[in-house]
Amino acid sequence: MNGAAKGAIVGGVFLAMAGGAAYGVVTLVGDSGSHGGDGKSGTDGGSSVTAQKATGPVTDQETAQVAKDFLAAWASGDARTAADLTNNAQAAQPAVADFKSKALVSKAVITPGAPNGTTVPFKVEAEITHDGTAKPFVYDSQLTVVRGANSGKPLVDWQPSVIHPQLQKDERLRAGTPASPPVKAVDRHGKELTPEQFPSLRPVLDALRKTYGEKAGGTPGVEVWIEPATADAPKRTLTTLVEGKPGQLQTVLDADVQAAAEKAVAQYAEASVVAVQPSTGDILAVANHRQDGFNAAMLGRRAPGSTMKIVTAAMLLEKGLVAADRPAACPPSATWDGKVFRNQDGFSLQGQPFSTSFARSCNTAFISLIDDVRDNGALPRVAKEAFGIGLDWKTGIPSQDGTVPVTSGSAAAAEYIGQGAIQMNPLNMASITATARTGVFRQPVLVKSSLDGRILATAPRPLAPGVSAQLVRMMRQTATSGTAAKAMASVGGSDKGAKTGSAEVDGAASPDSWFTGFKGDLAAAAMVEGGGHGADAAGPIVAQTLNAS
Repeated sequence: MNGAAKGAIVGGVFLAMAGGAAYGVVTLVGDSGSHGGDGKSGTDGGSSVTAQKATGPVTDQETAQVAKDFLAAWASGDARTAADLTNNAQAAQPAVADFKSKALVSKAVITPGAPNGTTVPFKVEAEITHDGTAKPFVYDSQLTVVRGANSGKPLVDWQPSVIHPQLQKDERLRAGTPASPPVKAVDRHGKELTPEQFPSLRPVLDALRKTYGEKAGGTPGVEVWIEPATADAPKRTLTTLVEGKPGQLQTVLDADVQAAAEKAVAQYAEASVVAVQPSTGDILAVANHRQDGFNAAMLGRRAPGSTMKIVTAAMLLEKGLVAADRPAACPPSATWDGKVFRNQDGFSLQGQPFSTSFARSCNTAFISLIDDVRDNGALPRVAKEAFGIGLDWKTGIPSQDGTVPVTSGSAAAAEYIGQGAIQMNPLNMASITATARTGVFRQPVLVKSSLDGRILATAPRPLAPGVSAQLVRMMRQTATSGTAAKAMASVGGSDKGAKTGSAEVDGAASPDSWFTGFKGDLAAAAMVEGGGHGADAAGPIVAQTLNAS
């Protein structure tokens, strides 16, 4: 706010006029009002109550005062003062300034709630104005007050989410006419897919708009959006001032399967699932339930645990080292390159066929065969050549291909059971299951390649003759009498199969839960970060999704 700006207290709400814009902040409950509330105090990064350098925990009085001063400065458009009241003025100043200049906020009232320790919630009631059109922009956020490491002063702990709860590192709030027109995405049957009906599809729909907005033939309107930190990420629309004319975009999603997937992931935190049609590679559903809004279902990179044994089993079957009906050793433990690998609870199997070791997820049955393979590149090779992992998939929106790097020693052994350097996401694992089901890799797609002429990935070869049939047989056994039996009990029909997995993550209290399965011409895979064993969390998600078919 420049020197000519004027301020006044009206009905307990701080109002400031700057360049014709009205801003305001309600004082905190219980505040004495001793501070003038003109948004100019504390330009040295503190308020009058902390003129002397202090130590120890931030007090309730300091929290209330700094929060009041910061919100008043922000509400008045005084970016410099607001920034100086944070512990990262360099990042805070442009973000506060952008609120008015780039997000086109013409009016704002910021109302603090009751502090919870050093955290202060608040409500922003703003108005966006563009070419004479105005629309409310209302949301809740919060800030936390900490003590400055060098100054000892109480300061707002700067996070982009202070400005808006969906803002992440290096993202910006923007308003105006976006480059990509809106799209009306429809499923394979012509049913519209909206973020209101399918909330977890929002990042997918945003990505489809970025890629196909202009191709679909729509015209842009006026919106408020989050500008991503990287150029390849899609903008995320927050509100629309003037409706554009959307172009229609045909996807291969299935609204019924999508609805089942959304309902399934909603039961678990940090959960993701993808459903694929094995006969075509069409992606029928993508759903996530995460605090960060990240499309982990297609962009995640995590070790997949024992679900990877589908690929390892294919390699061993192709080399003739195992057969589904041939006995395989499953001792309680196995050692490779000095590292001991054990089965869960130390179980062992005597004289049982390899199909039972697969169904019971016997780690040592796989690790014990490394000497016979004699080729650390064998697993990465079959993953790429037959399952299409790492072939630069072009699904229609950004997605992460799985990676199975060539390693050595105990790291190579860990890859046999889906640990170590292997990175996958539910899309990759659903595709692996689809390939096992049919014997042929079909690159997953959200939008048919005929729309834009993109070249889809093709695997160099199918699975060796008879391998697909043995994988399907073993997955069926897993689903009926193995580790997946409980989760798959609710899946109707006899044509079903599955594989469970859990992946230890360094520093995590609980392993990631993984599960993949098929029913008829539908394959699905799910991951729940920190969800425990595969059948505990990811299993029910896959089962619910498969039951939509």
